[in-house]
Amino acid sequence: MRNMLSSVEICAGAGGQALGLEGAGFGHTALVEIDADCCKTLRLNRPDWNVVEGDVRRFDGRPYRGVDLFAGGVPCPPFSLAGKQLGQADERDLFPEAVRLIDEIRPRAVLLENVRGLMGAVFQDYRNHIARDVGKMGYWTGWRLLNASDYGVPQLRPRVAFVALAKGLEDAFDWPLPLKTAPVTVGSALKDLMGAEGWRGIDNWAARANEVGPTLVGGSKKHGGPDLGPTRARAAWAALGVNGKSLAETAPEQDFVGMPRLTPRMAARIQGFPDEWSFYGRKTTAYRQIGNAFPPPVARSLGHSLKTALEVGSKYRLVG
Repeated sequence: MRNMLSSVEICAGAGGQALGLEGAGFGHTALVEIDADCCKTLRLNRPDWNVVEGDVRRFDGRPYRGVDLFAGGVPCPPFSLAGKQLGQADERDLFPEAVRLIDEIRPRAVLLENVRGLMGAVFQDYRNHIARDVGKMGYWTGWRLLNASDYGVPQLRPRVAFVALAKGLEDAFDWPLPLKTAPVTVGSALKDLMGAEGWRGIDNWAARANEVGPTLVGGSKKHGGPDLGPTRARAAWAALGVNGKSLAETAPEQDFVGMPRLTPRMAARIQGFPDEWSFYGRKTTAYRQIGNAFPPPVARSLGHSLKTALEVGSKYRLVG
């Protein structure tokens, strides 16, 4: 981790945020994740990472006091538009644990991400409550809705980012600007993978899939399967020429006729993962990890903005 800023991440999942932050110059002191399959994925790709497998509610942040960044993607079901939006009444809400760990660790910066639903009017008081609690510790705070397609990801995937910075650092922080290039489309992102077996219909398919994809839905162990989401999501994929009812093991064969399915590797590329990033488990297990991930390019863009603020304001450090 030489010349890298230090970080602790909770709810690390399959490593989307961690991978993006690594690309921005952060070395991970610890990554906390309760899902065994995700932990195996993290260790498979980065054997040197300190993966702490277990419930974040039992994680003690005090040994990591003073790291540069505390990050995480706390569970989204309490705020998802597709769910009951119980918020803090949902037992899966881990924002209180994140606030506890910020108090224990006192990092110089914080990055937490969640679903678009958290920005709804129904959760305004809750957002204010989080910002107020963190602000009392000596931080500037801010919320921002970002679209993954603005940062090179061939998928809309709106995500909410919560950033907190030690007072004095906020003047050096700017939210990442969207790329000036045209958004990456599903067809251009997947043409080589979809045509890997010599499918004769690849050119026509790529032309039809010349749009940004809808948000991938990963599902949970209780409800999720190897498909691209509920009826509305599958209809949106069908408009791009993708059969979203299930996933495939391989690309279409040469004489394939009909709408092709995505493979887990194709889904991973839709999420912005590099092809060399491997996922532990078979199709359903791998896709669940992929579909629930934070796109690495978005995390990298946020990481660059945070790193700039931390380096410019290196004299500021919370000691309370």
